[in-house]
Amino acid sequence: MGVRVLLIEDDETIAEPLADGLRHFGLTVHRVATGAEGLAGPYGDVVLLDLGLPDMDGIDVCRGIRRSSDVPVIILSARGEEADRVLGLELGADDYVAKPFSVRELVARIRAVHRRHGRRPDEQEPSYDVGPLVVDRRTRQVWVGEEPVTLTPKEFELLALLSEDAGAVYSRQQILNRVWDEHYDGPTKTLDVHVATLRRKLGHPAWIQTLRGVGFRLAVSPADGSS
Repeated sequence: MGVRVLLIEDDETIAEPLADGLRHFGLTVHRVATGAEGLAGPYGDVVLLDLGLPDMDGIDVCRGIRRSSDVPVIILSARGEEADRVLGLELGADDYVAKPFSVRELVARIRAVHRRHGRRPDEQEPSYDVGPLVVDRRTRQVWVGEEPVTLTPKEFELLALLSEDAGAVYSRQQILNRVWDEHYDGPTKTLDVHVATLRRKLGHPAWIQTLRGVGFRLAVSPADGSS
């Protein structure tokens, strides 16, 4: 079966040609026009979410989807404000595409997030203990000391990658290739947003250190240095 897409878009002049275009590339599309209909599901394999919906803010729809599902969400945004896109990513969206966009580009993004989401960690994959930080790949759980840390799927993959070799520097491209997709060509701002959110959730910005012009590394403990 092809990739099943839930398209949440109220503008008929955008939604109908877009749905037809996606179907042309072999995707199965279910389209709804309101946030409430979108939240009712089913979500399919990937959700395409317009932020400007008539009944509720798309950001609230993204938040609602994340409460019950880790289905990949791609935000379709005509808004110029970067803050909306950043907020969407912080809430757990996997990517965003600014309007206008080509159907071919969108299909590439859909397939990339679907491929990434379809990979399941090996049952034998270890947990990483980095000082008080524990990252368990098998159960996909994270703790700092006794406190559990709730992460989105992308945040978990990013932290798990850095935890594989704490103290080692991972370049921005290495991270994008491993956590997003080896053919990822979207905005690198996505990575910065996820790093910033991880720092906040881990409770100390120094957990993830930035090496300007090089990349990021996980500190052995937040006392080891600052970002």
